[in-house]
Amino acid sequence: MPNTGREMRDDRLIEVVELLARGAWQEAHGIVQQDKSPEAAWLHGIVHTLEGDIENARHWYREANRTFPGAEAVQGEIATAREVLMAKDRHVE
Repeated sequence: MPNTGREMRDDRLIEVVELLARGAWQEAHGIVQQDKSPEAAWLHGIVHTLEGDIENARHWYREANRTFPGAEAVQGEIATAREVLMAKDRHVE
């Protein structure tokens, strides 16, 4: 069965999480900028947290309808995003 657009988007967002976990926020940024989903907005906020642009990070957390947990929580946010997206991926299969 071929991937739907949503499945492909979810695969790309999982890729973003892995990039963020490695600290490759510039590459992750190029991907999340193309996606308008709430999950992408959340990851976009994480990108800007890693970058050190906290005001921009707060903006993207608001777009994702999530509370900004502060820069010190970024590694926990990456882990939570991985769990959330992997759980969504399992539901699609």
